[in-house]
Amino acid sequence: MKPLLHARSLNGMDGDPVVHVRFMFERRGLLFDLGDISTLSMRDILGLQDIFVSHMHMDHFADFDRLLRAVLGRDMTLRVVGPEGFIDRLGHRLASYSWNLVERFTTDVCFQATEVISSTQGRRARFRLSRRFAREDVGAVALSDGIVLDEPMIWVRAAVLDHGIPCLGFALEERGHINVWRNRVEDMGLVVGPWLRDLKRAVLEGQPDNTPIAVAWREKTQEAPVELPLGTLKERVLSTTEGQKVAYVVDTAYTGRNKHRIVDLARDADILFIETAFSHNDRAAAADRKHLTAVQAGHMARLAGVQRVEALHISPRYADEPERLERELADAFEGRRDAEDPTD
Repeated sequence: MKPLLHARSLNGMDGDPVVHVRFMFERRGLLFDLGDISTLSMRDILGLQDIFVSHMHMDHFADFDRLLRAVLGRDMTLRVVGPEGFIDRLGHRLASYSWNLVERFTTDVCFQATEVISSTQGRRARFRLSRRFAREDVGAVALSDGIVLDEPMIWVRAAVLDHGIPCLGFALEERGHINVWRNRVEDMGLVVGPWLRDLKRAVLEGQPDNTPIAVAWREKTQEAPVELPLGTLKERVLSTTEGQKVAYVVDTAYTGRNKHRIVDLARDADILFIETAFSHNDRAAAADRKHLTAVQAGHMARLAGVQRVEALHISPRYADEPERLERELADAFEGRRDAEDPTD
């Protein structure tokens, strides 16, 4: 099975926590957080469609300007999601520049912003270059269980966590992974191509089996139909397996409520990217700064039943010994160490 989602940390354990997710077979990507993205190629930047910001501390949003500079002059719409207060702060950031030359642009850039207030409440606004990025309020929106992106092939859910300020954790999930049997496609006299994306989408949308799907033949003849029924193609060239799940959690205190929400958010993820800011020996400092220890992170990853856990965002005090935190994370994840229950 070729995975659809390819997730990677851009800056390792000791840099700004940023995770880039690339979509296989599509020129599309998304980001969790927007700190240092200097290693992201221009191609990948221009392929971004969605950016999910945990909170507005500098190391999580500092490279918004790099992104903005890259997309000016392009026709692009970027969906951006953040915690309560995000729309105000995004508007202030855009208003810090002079936009008196916008009439020279023949293209338009639009930021569609959503701020998450709770698992059921949100707020939306948009900012367009053609209007000098003046705020255009869309208004309140109802959310269902924190879902902030809902598409036929994927969805993204946000959970509100406590870092002294609201901080969002995220989970990206593929609804189901549809595998194409290339040899069976070729045995039917068809060729592998973009038409298969429409076929997959129709399956994920639950369209009826008699839905016509445009196909591409290896050798075109007058007798060959330009379309085949969805049910025929589904039966002959496809198989469906469980979809991938990627979870992302940073900058959060180890409290009972946070623990419950993190475990629920990351449940059965293929990979959990999670902060391991402090050694467990320094858990008092972690609690004071409302961050996690490596042991606490590994403990929650184990409870969530994730397949793999990757450390992010270590404190500079461990710059010379990052492997110490990796060991603590692994020990807790594999059940050799346990974290105390939160006191609140």
